[in-house]
Amino acid sequence: MKRDVNRSSGGSAPAYVVGLDAGGTRTRAVLAPADGGDPEGEGVSGPGNALTVPGAQLVEHLVEALAQAVPEELRGHVVAVAGGFAGASRTAPDEPGRVKAYAALTVALSRLGIGTGTVEIHGDIEVAFAAASGCPADGLALVAGTGAVAGRIDGRACTETVAGDGWLLGDDGGGFWIGREAVRVALRMADGRGAPTALGASVGRASGVPEDVLPPDAPGPYDVESWTRARREAYRMHLLPAAMDRPPVRLADLAPLAAEAARHRDPVAEGILATAADHLTDTVRALGPRSGERIVATGALLGPDGPLTDLLTARLRPLGLTLDWVRDGCRGAVALARLSVEGAEAATPGSANTPPRPGT
Repeated sequence: MKRDVNRSSGGSAPAYVVGLDAGGTRTRAVLAPADGGDPEGEGVSGPGNALTVPGAQLVEHLVEALAQAVPEELRGHVVAVAGGFAGASRTAPDEPGRVKAYAALTVALSRLGIGTGTVEIHGDIEVAFAAASGCPADGLALVAGTGAVAGRIDGRACTETVAGDGWLLGDDGGGFWIGREAVRVALRMADGRGAPTALGASVGRASGVPEDVLPPDAPGPYDVESWTRARREAYRMHLLPAAMDRPPVRLADLAPLAAEAARHRDPVAEGILATAADHLTDTVRALGPRSGERIVATGALLGPDGPLTDLLTARLRPLGLTLDWVRDGCRGAVALARLSVEGAEAATPGSANTPPRPGT
């Protein structure tokens, strides 16, 4: 989706591009020179999933992130914007997530007075993959943050997708899934169906359950004389409404509790993380990966200190795959925006013989 190319209002003034990474938890914007170099501005705001965030709220989040990233004096010098949105796809021009993301982004840009020649909408998988070293064009991408999705990238476009169906229908192994499992095992512990776990106390405390009805902090058999059936019933009656009185996707906020409990060798929490890693492995395997094929990963669950990094690495090794982790998709979005500037200049008669080189 493009508008008329307009290098900048200042003629000889430096031209800039903006890259956006809008996911289930946050929206991040980066301003960078069009001809390469390090970012010169950054902004962060709330969730940017094109399918689950209401349109008006999506606009506000985009406005907030862009306003932080792009100073007023540079807003007339932005020549291209590339946005990677969770819930968006380039499979068709009228794909609902793509249409919604484009509409929200153009409103946000107009509101801030950011004039740009090119506005491109990509999926979050595409910008994450492009963020890897060298801005690769082909391979596999895996996103494991609030949600979980994998895709095959051909020519910098996602041609196959596995999972990523949202908190209600999919995203198995993502942060929401882990947070929901943490609440479920706490409830099972309380009603007698599940094993004792430190998550009973940590989930309850994080959800505002009164201290006098919380279970013991440590895993292991609890004293039925102290955590009586009456106290367990009270615990459940506080935890259930607390878990439901928030947007469902916010259960992802509880995922770090499972990671912390697993670090302290809580068997139930370890089981949750192991199953999450199994789900992500199945997601990647469904793409039919080839041994040695590049797989770029992003998301808090798979970072250098991510709770699933070692587990997933071990599971992918027999498939001949090694994770190449990137912080987020902003770097890739910037690279794709620079490529769109190259394409626009190449198509314009009289453009410079040496177009800007995509930066990193």
